[in-house]
Amino acid sequence: MEKVADTSGLHPCFDIKAKLKYARIHLPVAPKCNVQCNYCNRKYDCINESRPGVTSSVLEPFQAVNYLRTISKKIKNISTIGIAGPGDAFAQPLKTMETIKLIHSEFPEKIFCLSSNGLDVAPYVAELKEHNVTHVTLTINSFRLETLKKIYKWVRFNKRVYRGEMAALTMLEQQEISLKSLVAQGITVKVNSIIIPGVNDDEMEEIAKK
Repeated sequence: MEKVADTSGLHPCFDIKAKLKYARIHLPVAPKCNVQCNYCNRKYDCINESRPGVTSSVLEPFQAVNYLRTISKKIKNISTIGIAGPGDAFAQPLKTMETIKLIHSEFPEKIFCLSSNGLDVAPYVAELKEHNVTHVTLTINSFRLETLKKIYKWVRFNKRVYRGEMAALTMLEQQEISLKSLVAQGITVKVNSIIIPGVNDDEMEEIAKK
């Protein structure tokens, strides 16, 4: 059995002691998205626009490894490698999983994390665990169907596009399945919520409790 180093205290997003000591890097290998959010805008990219969903270019899995290899020579304290877009990590799951496998093979000591809306995560949870993905961030914006109908213009799941109530129901069901499956595998999960004024800004406490 492969021995994996204990990296639980090295993730700068999950451990306050690691925040100023270790660096993280995001690899833009996931260009597509499986949902259309009414609040999302990935149009802009400049030196002043540094947020999830925006990138200057998209890398193929082998390019991501080469990029990480080069950056690691310049920045010695990178502890964490993540995939956070610019789309969703599981809109093209094969690309994401290939990147994870290649990097885990060359950098087994690094923490690997990813961000997703949770829609298509569940089928890959066991494989994520196998390749030592230890941290996952899920974006969950509501647990109410009426609110989710306002947030998502459409949802693409199992090669079908859903709108309205079916989009909301599909998103809600799959997010809960993904969340429970990740936790069951011992993967640390952080839930992010986008506060949308007038839409879900009164639901943050409800989401936190859930």
